[in-house]
Amino acid sequence: MLRVFGRRAASLLFSSLASAQPAPAPVRPAQPRPAAPRPPAAAVPGQPVATAPSLRAAACHNGMSFDRFLTELKQQAIAAGVSQRALSEAAPYLVYDQSIVNRDRGQRVFGQVFTEFARRRASDSAAQQAQARVRMYAAAFNRAEKEYGVPPAVIAAFWGLESSFGAELGNLHTLPSLVSLAYDCRRSEMFQNETIAALKIVDRGDLTASEMIGSWAGELGQTQFLPTHYFNYAVDYDGDGHRNLLRSAPDVIGSTANYIANGLKWRRGEPWLQEVRAPQNLASSFPWDQADLTIKLPRSKWAQLGVTYTDGKPLPNDDMPASLLLPMGRTGPAFLAYANFAAYTEWNNSLIYSTTAGYLATRIAGAAPMRQPTAPVVQLPFNEIKELQQHLVRAGFNVGKVDGVLGQQSRIAVKTMQAKYGLPADSWPTAELLARMRSAPR
Repeated sequence: MLRVFGRRAASLLFSSLASAQPAPAPVRPAQPRPAAPRPPAAAVPGQPVATAPSLRAAACHNGMSFDRFLTELKQQAIAAGVSQRALSEAAPYLVYDQSIVNRDRGQRVFGQVFTEFARRRASDSAAQQAQARVRMYAAAFNRAEKEYGVPPAVIAAFWGLESSFGAELGNLHTLPSLVSLAYDCRRSEMFQNETIAALKIVDRGDLTASEMIGSWAGELGQTQFLPTHYFNYAVDYDGDGHRNLLRSAPDVIGSTANYIANGLKWRRGEPWLQEVRAPQNLASSFPWDQADLTIKLPRSKWAQLGVTYTDGKPLPNDDMPASLLLPMGRTGPAFLAYANFAAYTEWNNSLIYSTTAGYLATRIAGAAPMRQPTAPVVQLPFNEIKELQQHLVRAGFNVGKVDGVLGQQSRIAVKTMQAKYGLPADSWPTAELLARMRSAPR
């Protein structure tokens, strides 16, 4: 789960999930258990650690060497209940790898628009393959829905997006990644906790240290859990006495449902996302500034404002609260986001990813394909978004990094300036807004 300041580490800066990913793998039976990969070079007698830690990396540890840091981390693990046996098993993998730290500091960002990302990752084919998985593992999905209240479509959407149902798990040893990021100063405490959690997973017997293979950021399993969430939420759904999220589909299904229900506080029986139609013929008078995930209105109120189902039928005249979500502004797709949509933004704080995941789940559950905009939604080119961010900074806004990518802080600033200039405040940057800001006095 590539997320931003949410559960997963890899997208703390909007992760490289934006780069093209292969289409989900065809449905196929579980593959035989592969042989354990070789340990890192440092585990071979006479071989040095893969890369030596830099002095800069130790700054937050008062200049402490990696070896000394590791000794203290092991002591913390023992105090947390990790056995000497687990530490001995993990020892060959507790090595520093500067390349992991370099990856963490050089994460890419989402630069795509929602419709393009959803076209690739929430296609008809993606929905059909997920539906096939739901049929294949119907017993586990039905059990998970009964026990946790999470619909099969929601679980299957994350499963497909995160690893193409186990086809794309990553190929790096988890423990070197975790301990390297723990020694680095950017999120040291977080990854110290993740390292200890990974050792607890070994101690519990769910995975061996050599089996812990995943992404560079230390995530594990077919729905990409950080070790703390693996340890806390993984369940044994196949009854073999282990919680194996790398190879057991039933364990993946039950554990993902457990996390969504109890970690992300899913509300049983309630919707999450629903495509709607905003009143384009009222563009000048519709309160576009109300289209915000932080603003919730009863469906009856959205109906009064002219929001309808995509086929033009009226929304229910009830008090169910919902936000109007416009991932590409007022001329792009529109959705009602319900309380359960918060589980998606917590899973991955990227609006593009979370909206795609929610939309894919609706398709798996039987919803019609998303309506395409009547005209292409104009997106400012990279250099102009970056210029707009520079103008916003000069106007006193904190947009984070001026990087040409429309993150949440930039969207908030855009909305504020649109309102100031009397433009539809839908948070989508336009050439007109850029022109107004270019001509503003400095």
